[in-house]
Amino acid sequence: MTATATRRGWDRATLIVFPGFMLATLMAGLDQTIVATALPSIAADLSGLSHLAWVVTAYGLAVGVSTPVHGKLGDLFPRKLLFQLSVATFLAGSALCGTAWSMPALIAFRVLQGIGAGGIVVHSQSILGELIPPAERGRYLGFMQSAFAVSTVAGPLLGGVLAENLGWRWAFYVNLPFGALALAVVAVNVPRGAPRRGEARIDWLGAVLLSTGITALLLVTGWGGREHGWGSPLVLALAAGAVVLLTALLWWERRAREPMLPLRLFGNPVARVVFSLVFLLGFTTVGLTIFVPLFFQLADRVTPTASGMRLAPLWLSWAVASTAAGQFVARTGRYRVLPITGAALVTAALVLWWQMPAGTAYGAEAGALVLAGIGLGMINSVMLIVVQNAVAAGDIGVATSTTTFSQTIGASSGVAVFGSVFAAGLAGGYPAAVHGVFLLAAATAVLALATALCLREIPLRKVR
Repeated sequence: MTATATRRGWDRATLIVFPGFMLATLMAGLDQTIVATALPSIAADLSGLSHLAWVVTAYGLAVGVSTPVHGKLGDLFPRKLLFQLSVATFLAGSALCGTAWSMPALIAFRVLQGIGAGGIVVHSQSILGELIPPAERGRYLGFMQSAFAVSTVAGPLLGGVLAENLGWRWAFYVNLPFGALALAVVAVNVPRGAPRRGEARIDWLGAVLLSTGITALLLVTGWGGREHGWGSPLVLALAAGAVVLLTALLWWERRAREPMLPLRLFGNPVARVVFSLVFLLGFTTVGLTIFVPLFFQLADRVTPTASGMRLAPLWLSWAVASTAAGQFVARTGRYRVLPITGAALVTAALVLWWQMPAGTAYGAEAGALVLAGIGLGMINSVMLIVVQNAVAAGDIGVATSTTTFSQTIGASSGVAVFGSVFAAGLAGGYPAAVHGVFLLAAATAVLALATALCLREIPLRKVR
């Protein structure tokens, strides 16, 4: 069989299995936002208003903490099995969330959901990395990014419809048929795969240090300056714990036989740039996704629902640009121009928002959002292709999860820092406070542009 025939054969097989991965990714993405509009109904039913934020926080925290662990496990054991277990875990969490009898129970089940979602994201992208050569991977990962962007728009709308017509529990039950379909498609069409290593050893100490250190770090960035002051004993204790645990992790991983987080990845110049770039972009994106709706509400005086709807140009342009960028990489084999151009567009969009006065026509606001969406779509659709192409096959899982995790940490840090900047600027009024956030976000986007310029373009492999 010729190389071309082989590649086309994989294309046909991938086209059959790809909808299963798309469904699973859409599910995981929806559950980050679908509960937002159902929260008032949940609080009224379960009488847990004081713990309401944890319904969202617990899910995101579980995704962030579990992602690196899933990545390493995928390099040790068959990824198909791990993906199926992740979907099953997510579905079990969804079913239990729908039957939750109290707010603590719902929060605990959201953690279970998040652990499954972390595995869905990592293992689906890693399996595609196995099935498809880097030179062909762009078109598929572009569609995956599009699905995630669309889920961000659809989540709040679907959650509101379900909460108003069927009850908030259906915001979780709705996952069950889609998850079952994704499991069936993957079970039938994805090859089982061979074990990764003859003697797979799990670095349990590394997993514990990594998980607890990340948990402490995410709680610092999530709570600091918002629910608790930066100088509060709780935040200081968490920060000290994060430093100690992550320092111990670095010490241990240099000595572990099968490290949970192989430090050699950070010696790879391409991977190092990718990790830094997605961190900066995760940080920057928060300035748009959280504070642009706030600008709409405080400066333009629209309702929270309307402010969410006004973000549609961002997500839709992001989805279109992700797909187009993936096709561009698949056709040309070039990728460096995309993050450079994308970072420049995001910088320009944030400068526009920094200069945007209250009362600006929505057409101008939508134009700035489209500019940002195109830039973000151009970048996010290619980062996984670049890093998977740059590392050895045995490190694809952990490289994928580290990329995802870097973006998560960037976003969490952005929430904390931008929240503090906003609070500090309130003395000058709401518009001035939001503009301070946009200025810092634009400066961070400039750093992302400088980082993108350091990215080396190496030929994309035409074989898996």
